[in-house]
Amino acid sequence: MNAVSKKKDTDKVRIAKRIAMELQTGTVVNLGVGIPTLIQNYLKTDSGVFLQSENGLLGMGPTPPKEVIDMDLISASKHPITLTQGSSIFSSSDSFVMIRGGHIDVAVLGALQVSEIGEIANWAVPGQDILGVGGAMDLVANAKKIIVATTHVTKDKEPKIVKTLTYPTSGIRCVEMIVTEKAVFRIANGTMYLKEIAKDSSLEEVRELTTADFKIAEEVRTMPV
Repeated sequence: MNAVSKKKDTDKVRIAKRIAMELQTGTVVNLGVGIPTLIQNYLKTDSGVFLQSENGLLGMGPTPPKEVIDMDLISASKHPITLTQGSSIFSSSDSFVMIRGGHIDVAVLGALQVSEIGEIANWAVPGQDILGVGGAMDLVANAKKIIVATTHVTKDKEPKIVKTLTYPTSGIRCVEMIVTEKAVFRIANGTMYLKEIAKDSSLEEVRELTTADFKIAEEVRTMPV
C-alpha cells in the first residue's frame, strides 16, 4: 500500500471512530455505503447500539476475521459482517418499512457534497452513469437524525462542504452533523458551526478547504481521535 492510500484509509478510520463516539445506547442506527460501513468495527461490544441494514438486518456486528467470513452475512454495501446476540434477519421490504415508518434514530450517510445549510447530495454525479439511489432518499426523509461521514475534499482536492449543491440533492431535509478527517461541524437552524478541529489540521486549513460559510463555535475542541 502506497503512502497516499495509507493516508486515505487512516482518514476514513478517524471519521468512523469519531462517529462511533456519537452513537448512544439504545439507538437504532442505519449505516450507509462507504465510510459508514467501518463504524461497526469501532463500537464497544457493550455499546447497546442496534445497527440496521437496508438488505434486512437488525443487530449488525463488526467485520469477521478472514478465515470465518460467511458471504451470506453481508451489509447493504456487500461487506462481510457478523451478527450480535439477539439480532434479527428479515426481508428488504420490511427493512424499508422500518425506514419509511420513522423507526431509524440515526442514519449515517456518505456524501458527495453537503451545503452550508446541511442539504446533502450522495447518489449521482452529473454526466456519470447512475447505479440507483438505493435507500438514501428514504433515510434522508425519515431518519430522526442524519450524520454525514465524508472526507473533506474529493480525490481532485475539490471541497465537499460547499455553499450550494451542484450535484442532485438527496432531499430537502438537512443533516445535523458532518464529520470529516479535518473537522466536525454541527448544523442548527440553517447555520453551520465548526465544533472540532483535528489535531493535525488548523482553522486556516479548514477555511481553505471549505467553500461553505460557517460560524466558529464558542468553544472549539480538538477531535478526540
